[in-house]
Amino acid sequence: MIPSPFAYHAPRSVGDALSLLAKLDDAKVLAGGHSLLPMMKMRFARPANLIDLGRIPELKGIREEGGTIRIGAMTTENELIWSKLLQEKCPLLVEGARQISDPQVRYKGTIGGDIAHGDPGNDHPALMLALGASFVLRSKSGERTVPADGFFVGTYDTQMKPDEIMTEIRIPVPAAGSGSCYAKLKRKVGDFATAAAAVTLRMKGDAVDAVAIALTNVAPTPLRAKAAEDALRGKALTDAAMAAAAELAMKICDPAADQRGDVEYKRAMAGEMTQRALRTARSRCR
Repeated sequence: MIPSPFAYHAPRSVGDALSLLAKLDDAKVLAGGHSLLPMMKMRFARPANLIDLGRIPELKGIREEGGTIRIGAMTTENELIWSKLLQEKCPLLVEGARQISDPQVRYKGTIGGDIAHGDPGNDHPALMLALGASFVLRSKSGERTVPADGFFVGTYDTQMKPDEIMTEIRIPVPAAGSGSCYAKLKRKVGDFATAAAAVTLRMKGDAVDAVAIALTNVAPTPLRAKAAEDALRGKALTDAAMAAAAELAMKICDPAADQRGDVEYKRAMAGEMTQRALRTARSRCR
């Protein structure tokens, strides 16, 4: 289908983009376009004004500063994958980005667009929960930083206000010796997850010192499996402990039946992905 008529704007700075967003009626911000443009073609979204962030250089880049990895919101999936900094210090983000769609999408799709869209089927939201990330949001009235945990409030619904732009993602550098994994079940290459689990793990001897578990596409929002984490913390990571944690993760799932499977299948697969991610993360601890 063809979108409804709209005016196109291509600002060259965040300030200019925020000015446009504040003064234009019925405006939408465009990042990579893989979520918004299909909705416009089907006329589920009919913005009168489209503000393209693609020509703003300050919204791109990956750097480390004071123990925090800072990623511009318009950084593409492909740039995440090939970042030496992320490969060395935050491999979970690289692993997750590699499993998003296909190369054509990854060359244009952005981390900020993926997060801000609030789609529970997108991969970055759960990754952000597992990594303890936070998001920098700017408007004409100022800037605020919002933790990923609590940012997603419903399907396609986040804490972002209509006059705000996500400018940066901040991730604490994982502790040395940590392991991580993103285990994703999908029907075919490029598909959304039937269910997926993101895990970060740090061991102290044979016992779990720190752990985070987050789930993709098994509820209206990404889920943080806090009861499962609590059950593992301070204990040996045995097969029985991982199975018990998976059961706790399954209890918080509220998936919708669709072409990827029924409710019980998706819930079971969330548990299976949790166990797979825990085992792999443990093997990567060093």
